[in-house]
Amino acid sequence: MAVHLLAFNPISATDWINALGNFAVLGVCAIIFAETGLMVGFFLPGDSLLFIAGLLTLSGSDKTAAGVTNIHHLSLPLLLVAVPIWAVAGAQLGHYLGARFGRPLFDRPDSRFFKREHVDKAEEVFTKYGPTKAVVLARFIPIVRTFMNPVTGVLEMPAKKFFVANVIGAVLWSDGVLLLGRLASHAISPDKVDKYIIPITLVIVLLSLTPIFFEWRKSKRAGAAATALADGDDRDSVASSGRHRSR
Repeated sequence: MAVHLLAFNPISATDWINALGNFAVLGVCAIIFAETGLMVGFFLPGDSLLFIAGLLTLSGSDKTAAGVTNIHHLSLPLLLVAVPIWAVAGAQLGHYLGARFGRPLFDRPDSRFFKREHVDKAEEVFTKYGPTKAVVLARFIPIVRTFMNPVTGVLEMPAKKFFVANVIGAVLWSDGVLLLGRLASHAISPDKVDKYIIPITLVIVLLSLTPIFFEWRKSKRAGAAATALADGDDRDSVASSGRHRSR
């Protein structure tokens, strides 16, 4: 037992599935709640956990996935209903905590479970995309989806507006990744899951980082455009000054 505990990796989705066993559905819901509602849950494997849970909805006892040893058939309808509810509840808690405690919630030194840069990133996304779009988009960005919710509370996003965006983002993200896992279970034969699960998980991580890439690209273009405009204004100013002097 001690060996299993020492070998347990809290950022590994398969280790969680193995540990949860018959309580896998409830455990998935609880982990998604913690990742979206508690700032200390930012390290939890939300995307890969949802994907593997979706993969196992068709597998039952005849398919193994990335070292999953306690294989139990997971109910897809139950996951599709329960996970978004817990994802919404977690985010609502995060928003409440931000609204209740304000900036002091983030006034703490950096530690293993808290980094100020994570808060700053969430605020940057909030400012760039606006409240509603930021809440929906944050669901697909690891770490940001954890800190976005208290940030919206601190920045006084109206509760009703947050709830609507929260529900949309939770359903699109959680059910989307679950269904992606279910589709993969149709395409991958039982003896090939071990071979493909790691590349698939990497693809999910890359897809989650895609919004950050586009944000960086957009910011870079905006910066280049602003620089070009400033250079153009400087040239016009110099030319205008030259004409005045020639008169």
